[in-house]
This record gives sequence, C-alpha cells and structure tokens, in this order.
Amino acid sequence: MKRTGCIALLLLAGVPAWSAKKITIAELKDMLTNLHQQSKSDADVSNALKEVQLNEELTRNMMNSLVPAVPGPLSTEQIYVLEARSAMLAPPPSDIPDTPAPDAAAQQALLAKADTYATKTYSALPGISATRTTLRFQDNVETLAAGSGLQGSATDVSTGSGTVSAYQFVRYINASDSPISFERGEEKLPEDKTHWGANGMIALAQPAPSLAQVWAEAKDGGAVKWVRWETINGQPAAVFSFEVPKKKTHLALNVCCFPKIDQTGTVRFTSAGTGVGAGGAGSGPGAAGGAHGSLQTNTEYSPYKAVAPYHGEFFIEPETGIILRMVTQVELKPSEVVHQLDTRVDYGPVTIGDKSLVLPMKTVVATEVVPYGESGGGTYHTRCTLFTSEYKNQQLTGATAQK
Repeated sequence: MKRTGCIALLLLAGVPAWSAKKITIAELKDMLTNLHQQSKSDADVSNALKEVQLNEELTRNMMNSLVPAVPGPLSTEQIYVLEARSAMLAPPPSDIPDTPAPDAAAQQALLAKADTYATKTYSALPGISATRTTLRFQDNVETLAAGSGLQGSATDVSTGSGTVSAYQFVRYINASDSPISFERGEEKLPEDKTHWGANGMIALAQPAPSLAQVWAEAKDGGAVKWVRWETINGQPAAVFSFEVPKKKTHLALNVCCFPKIDQTGTVRFTSAGTGVGAGGAGSGPGAAGGAHGSLQTNTEYSPYKAVAPYHGEFFIEPETGIILRMVTQVELKPSEVVHQLDTRVDYGPVTIGDKSLVLPMKTVVATEVVPYGESGGGTYHTRCTLFTSEYKNQQLTGATAQK
C-alpha cells in the first residue's frame, strides 16, 4: 500500500473536509515566482504553501534554487515541510536520466555488487558514536488534556475554522540533539524517559531500519525489481524496488505512545442513607443529603509495537554496489493506531581519522497516527508527524578507536 503523504482527516462537526492541492515541482516554482512578483508577504506565501502538496520529490538542489522567491521564516518552514513530505517520491521527469535500463544480466551483476556491500562491507562497520539532530514537524498542534474529570484526559481537542487552521497543516515544532551509536551499521538509540503521548506528541522508539537487515529480507522475499536510473549527488544511481511479505519480515515497530481506550472511572456518592463502606458520609446530625460525587480518570499510555510487512527502494551506485539511499514503507491496517511509517535513509562518505566510511547522513520519517487510540471507530482523526534528522560528530568507539 503505497502513500504519497499523510493528510489529517477532519471529522469535526461544522468544519468542512480539507485536502491539499497536488502540484508538480514546476508548478511550485511558478507559484512562488508569481507570489514574489506580487510582493506577497511571508505570511501570505506561507499560507499558499500550506494549501499544496507535491506529487514529485523536492530535492535539496531545487530547494536552493527557490531561495530568492521565499520571503521569510514562515514560508521557509513550509518549504522544509514540502521537502520532508515528498522525500519518498520520484523526482520530476526532467531530473531522471534517460539512460536505457541495463539488461537482465547487467541488473543481476549490479545486485551482486550490492549484496557484497550490504553483507560484507556495511555490516562489518566498526563501532561509531554520533550526534543526531532531529527537526519535528507536526499538524494538529493542540495537546492532550492533562487534567481529570468529565473533560476527559483521554480527549484530544482540535478547534478552529476557516480554510487553513492549526489542525490542517504541518508546521515546525522543535529541534533536538541526541547522542547515538552504531554497531555494525545498525543504529542504537539512548534511553528516553519523556512522557510521550501525554504531551501530545509521539516518539519513534525503534531506530531507523537496518540496511543489512532490510537487504537480507528483500533478497529473501525474492521481489527485487529494476525501476529506473536516478541522479544522486551528481552521479547515476540504479533504483530497485522490493517487497517483504508478512511471512518474511522481522521489521519491528515501536511507536510511543497511545492512550488505552478501556479506562475506568470511579464515582463515589454520599447521602444520608449511604454507609461509609460505599463512600458515604454516614447518617446522623450534619450528614449530607442528596447525592453528589466526582468522576476521576487517569489516562494510561502504552507504545504501539508490531512486526509488519513493508516495501521500498534501494538506490545503488553502479560501479561499487554501495547503497546510497534506502526507502522503507511499512504496510499497516486502517484499524491500527499507526497508519503510516515511511523512512528514507541517505548514506554518504565520512572521514574519521584515517578511515573513510559510508554512514547514514540523513533520515526522513513520515508518520500518520491516531493519537487517541480510537482507530477503527466511527469517527476519529489522524495526526501527521515528520522527522528529519542529520548526523554529525562521528567518532570511532571501542577497540577500533584505540588503534
């Protein structure tokens, strides 16, 4: 089940359903040029960008070319949102080389090089420490209520009206730095004690998919197929698609956190005829008359964990077999609280001391979740969160660092 992005489902009474207009990169460039010629403000350009969604990848080179037509921080923020939401898509046809596809034998030879790289080179990488800087973009910015009582702590409230409002568009939320490590190319996450979910946001408790694991499962699934040529960093890359069915997958998901639906409230009534054992005030002079009480609810949150099938693409350097990019798109059911979890990992050369290693350089993750855990009910709405991360300060660890 392929996706081109995640759009919030607006199911609130009195608020009309909204969907973004899908445009090409050329149409985006024309729109920004026209707004610039009209001397539109930063807020006006930002609002215009909130109304559109790309059906082609917005590459970093194209983003840089748009800088003169982007008037300020609000519109710049929305350009970054468009980049993240389009990260899993193919670039415009004009950016795709017209080189003929290699024949079947050449394709198999290329995949053999990639197999050697993934199983013998990448999976044998030394221990690495790094700093990961992550930007979070999210729609539906209102957070879950923290109180108790009838205005339940299990309710996530969105308010607003008009064509563009806070729950309809994605905006920048925050940035964070995290120390991480890699062992044999697989990312290891530090312990996180944040109360995710209760603060209205999710966290990905699982690392980015392991290249070696995904490659092995894709090969085992037997559905690696030629797609196209593409240009990455000015050089040709061979793009192959793959599918990993449920019987072959070991891809573990761990998204934190979602409220439990079956919450229990306690009501205690007091009256002149109710005994103390039932929560009453007893009888006698001064005893309370009538019935009164309070309803207390305490929301409990738990992570969503699953092992799911997925599909995606490998971007392979033809001369060396080095995998320059990997896209994974998890196949999830509408009844799950997580509807979408798409990840793109870009790899590039890093020099550490006298070693030149190919390591993860950037990840983009697009998610769509049901924040209250009510997926599959009569009405619910979704939240889109985008994470873009870059890695820096890479250092060798362990015995390798001592050499």
